[in-house]
Amino acid sequence: MIQQQLRQLLPEPEVAPATALGLLCGSAVAVVVWKWLGERQIQQKMEEAQRTREEGVKKMAEAVRQFREQVPSAQTDAILSLPLLELTRRLQEGSLSPRTVLYTYIEKALEVTQQTNCVRHFIPECEEQLQEIQGQKEKGLLYGIPVSIKDHIGHKGQLSTCGLVQYLGTPEQEDSVLVKVLKRQGAIPFAKTNVPQSLFNYDCSNTIFGQTLNPLNHQKTPGGSSGGEGALIAGGGSILGIGSDVGGSIRLPSSFCGLCGLKPTAKRLSLSGVNGPVSGILSVPSALGPMARDVDSLALCMKALLCEEMFRLDPTVPPIPFNEEVYSSSAPLRVGYYDTDGFFPLPPCMRRAVRETREALQAAGHTLVPFSPLRIHYVMNELFLKTFFADGGHAWLDEFTGNIVDPSLKPQVTCYKIPRLVKKLLALILKPLFPRLADYLNALCGMRSVNELWNQQHQIEAYRSQFITQWRELQLDVVLCPVLGPAFTVGFPGKLLPAISSTMLYNVLNFPAGVVPVSVVTEADEEELKLYRGCCDDSWDRTLKQAVAGAVGLPVAVQCVALPWQEELCLRFMKEVETLSHGTGAA
Repeated sequence: MIQQQLRQLLPEPEVAPATALGLLCGSAVAVVVWKWLGERQIQQKMEEAQRTREEGVKKMAEAVRQFREQVPSAQTDAILSLPLLELTRRLQEGSLSPRTVLYTYIEKALEVTQQTNCVRHFIPECEEQLQEIQGQKEKGLLYGIPVSIKDHIGHKGQLSTCGLVQYLGTPEQEDSVLVKVLKRQGAIPFAKTNVPQSLFNYDCSNTIFGQTLNPLNHQKTPGGSSGGEGALIAGGGSILGIGSDVGGSIRLPSSFCGLCGLKPTAKRLSLSGVNGPVSGILSVPSALGPMARDVDSLALCMKALLCEEMFRLDPTVPPIPFNEEVYSSSAPLRVGYYDTDGFFPLPPCMRRAVRETREALQAAGHTLVPFSPLRIHYVMNELFLKTFFADGGHAWLDEFTGNIVDPSLKPQVTCYKIPRLVKKLLALILKPLFPRLADYLNALCGMRSVNELWNQQHQIEAYRSQFITQWRELQLDVVLCPVLGPAFTVGFPGKLLPAISSTMLYNVLNFPAGVVPVSVVTEADEEELKLYRGCCDDSWDRTLKQAVAGAVGLPVAVQCVALPWQEELCLRFMKEVETLSHGTGAA
């Protein structure tokens, strides 16, 4: 009865087919227009950031021009050729002025970034800092040294973009602790360098500022995520840079660009004021560290940073000053070594580098002991990847909301977007034929409970204990091992995230680890690469072979490792490797 009355009161809806079609089409058009407007807004933000960068470049070029008119006699090549220690000495004694050095390096950086696109923004406040240090009563250890810093290290008035659109338009309100300490020691931060979109890639490209190229070969990437630093320093446009490392992001650019780079124990240097798209991952922590042309430069930088000012500004940093006695020691070392981790065998040239360095160390009187790292496949998948993708990758993927995904990241993003159930099914199907890929897909599924997360963090601690026990049973001082290289062709890193196993291990362990170039790729290495089959002769091995092909003449490096909080010993070992490689003419 009630239904009949309602039908009488309410008119029967009559929707003609044409009307329904019109509504459907209108809705579709609205969705398309909405999407277009969103993309247009993103494009406008990127164009504005690009214009701001170009204006900054023009202003710096004009400042250099004016300097050249005032000081036409400045000897550019002579200044650029000075090692950091010698440059520091001349600045301290006054035979070179900070102004001359700063504008000489800005001029070179303008040239290098024009060729490689490595500088994200020049820091106009560097001219204020120049005036500031000239009025200081005491000259700091880095007095007058121009320093470049990675994009996401906070500098007052500058953006920290991580290559993502949502971080445009929000300049930092104050300097990070590290930048404050650099300035206190007389350094002049003058450039912020480019990074891959979201930082989680070892290529160096984003949709806002574009692709950074390797200055040694423009077909190759400089590595990442501190790739802008690698390119700028290798091109001669910076003498000292600060990068960050959570899976190899200092060591891979150093390897690809022929530099020395140090990843310290996390928290040896303050992370306060350093930004990242996904924060709070404590069980595999990030670390800041220096990159330069030689090991002495890294040591000087660490000595300058590990001062009372840093310990005062960030009380969470252990107050451990730099131990010069350990760094300067010449006592023979007991060195563990390996040339493959068994998970991702590296190209022949990288294994040759370890072998030749081992022989040189042995000839110099050091004791070499074979060492086999434990269960790297387990560390890569269960400890490293599951840590970063504990939520199945949702937090990381959320960072791409409102962003156009950079082509270099599309293989990763596409893989991470696969639904969890589909990943599990694919892993099950692929396990017999491609076990590494199957384990990788399983790891990307993340964890389902807090209890599972706690257990995984416990497993990381247990693995560290086992590794240290193995180290101490062999009575090792340090370890010599390979690092990924030589430089990949642009676009390949996004297809081979698991290839970083050689560097990733020491992030999970939180050991200090550094990279030293010791040789170059030879024609013989290139011929031997043709026979490379890797671990399983699967698609990853074949892709790696393609990625590193065509690298004759490019740098080949090794990795040096010490126990936690022993950065000085790690640097001392790196210095020994550097000296021996120069002595044999390999570098």
